[in-house]
Amino acid sequence: MNRRNLLKLGSSLPIASTLAPASAPTSASVGALLIGAPIFLKSDDPAALAREHRRVGYSAAYCPAVRIGEKEKLRAIEAAFAKENVVIAEVGAWKNLLDVDPVKRKENFDYVVERMAIADEVGARCCVDIAGSYNEKSWFGPHPKNLSKEGFDATVENCRRILDAVKPKRSFFTLEVMGWTYPDTPDNYLRLVKAIDRKGFAVHLDVCNAINSPEKFYQSGALIDECFRKLGPYIKSCHAKDLEWVVELNVHFLEVIPGKGEVDYRAYLRGLRGLKTPVPLMLEHLKTAEEYKQGFDYISKIAGEMKYPLA
Repeated sequence: MNRRNLLKLGSSLPIASTLAPASAPTSASVGALLIGAPIFLKSDDPAALAREHRRVGYSAAYCPAVRIGEKEKLRAIEAAFAKENVVIAEVGAWKNLLDVDPVKRKENFDYVVERMAIADEVGARCCVDIAGSYNEKSWFGPHPKNLSKEGFDATVENCRRILDAVKPKRSFFTLEVMGWTYPDTPDNYLRLVKAIDRKGFAVHLDVCNAINSPEKFYQSGALIDECFRKLGPYIKSCHAKDLEWVVELNVHFLEVIPGKGEVDYRAYLRGLRGLKTPVPLMLEHLKTAEEYKQGFDYISKIAGEMKYPLA
């Protein structure tokens, strides 16, 4: 599927070239931290959803549900969130681009292409997926080939094909860091950036996903500093959660609410604050509005102690 076919689905959806690029900060975000999370308002109205983000204190958002053919809704989403000075951080793709079934792999690829096109239409900072997995039982699970040369080369080719199909003008395609598939480290992420060699490819940072050893768990601040030092100019969006070590006979890290684990959020916020353009920090994987509030309140508390304003 290429961009021409996608735009036919949407009656030739226009790129809003008169608006600011997706990487440009809004007036509310200049010099301030952008933080967001899922919301629990049951509504399909972009204006109501954007207002709800501001009501609960968020300055960044996941893109609401929309298809590429919904021309008016795409425009309404971009306009509504811009009006409330809420940055659309990312459009999630979440499909296995390395699926061993060729039919399923093509279906997944076409879906990711559409999601990338949606990100460009609404002016989201990025579209994000993972590289995928050769694991036949879990689309994100471990497999020996995930970190092989074959896995690296296939990931490079997939990213190039997605970007060449969409040719984004405002948004970027990114891969979430994972502990058992590319990109698993800052250096391997840089390898991907150089190998893919497309202006539309950038970085999505999930610090918790990069913590896959006791050393990284106890020295998360050093890992975070390394990520921002090496990847900073490419980062478009980040995920926020925390890790607790569950004591068993082997290593088991459990995702928990920010503030309930050991991740160094001072280092995380310091890295975000040091970027030239403010980058959204998005809470994820929690169950209730109250859990998200706890995580948001903790991050806000740390930001306040560091005298970092929120957008």
